[in-house]
Amino acid sequence: MPPARKRPRSYDPAKTRAAVLAQFGNVRTAVGALTPEQLAAPTRLGDWTVRELVAHIGVALLAVDRLLDEPEPARQDARLTDWLSAIGADAGAIAGTAHRLAAGHPDLDAYLADAERRFTARLDAHPSGRLLPTSAGALPLTDYVVTRAVELVVHTDDLNAAVPGLDVPYDRQALATCVRLLADALAAKAPGGSTEVRVPPFAVVQCVEGPRHTRGTPPNVVETDPLTWIRLAGGRLSWPDAVASAEVSAGGERADLGPYLPLLG
Repeated sequence: MPPARKRPRSYDPAKTRAAVLAQFGNVRTAVGALTPEQLAAPTRLGDWTVRELVAHIGVALLAVDRLLDEPEPARQDARLTDWLSAIGADAGAIAGTAHRLAAGHPDLDAYLADAERRFTARLDAHPSGRLLPTSAGALPLTDYVVTRAVELVVHTDDLNAAVPGLDVPYDRQALATCVRLLADALAAKAPGGSTEVRVPPFAVVQCVEGPRHTRGTPPNVVETDPLTWIRLAGGRLSWPDAVASAEVSAGGERADLGPYLPLLG
């Protein structure tokens, strides 16, 4: 008999909303102190400057406004983890929007403030179960807000990497939400129970086909910290480099996650 399918992880809508706004606030505070030279600096995202990265971070909230203006789908036809793999198909449009918004909003603080205001107003005006036509398919608003936490945490790390010493802090709930969704996406992409992936203190998942572990110490274990996991899942760090630098501990013949990474796009 095949193992029972695990129930999808649930997220508290109020906590997720608070986490998204807290992380967005952290970014706003940091961006307000950036110099013109820092805003013009390159990032690890292709030809994006810091200014374009910040413009894209604003889109993380503005996307909710845009999708709520679209007709509501008749039924949900996507899972939360589907959103991660759908991003890659939109890469060209995403880059174009970032360039356009960066050029059109010289006052980044006003732009981010407006994004936050519109996001809060739209969440107040719509039920959490309202369906949105996302690139992955129809998802409830409450699920899509979870993806906003992922966007903000991943791009906060991009921002910190681009501006040495900036050190934008991570809201704990936003960080936990990002880690958990990425871990669940791995379990969905590589279903199975032969390997245990641990990202303390936020997530543990079973994945990869093979003999299923039932008790005692698992034969295949991968363990890393939250930010390393986010960089691996987001394609900012390669699996061989992470293992070579001891940022990841991987033991067992099925502990190689390289074939399944990255998860975003």
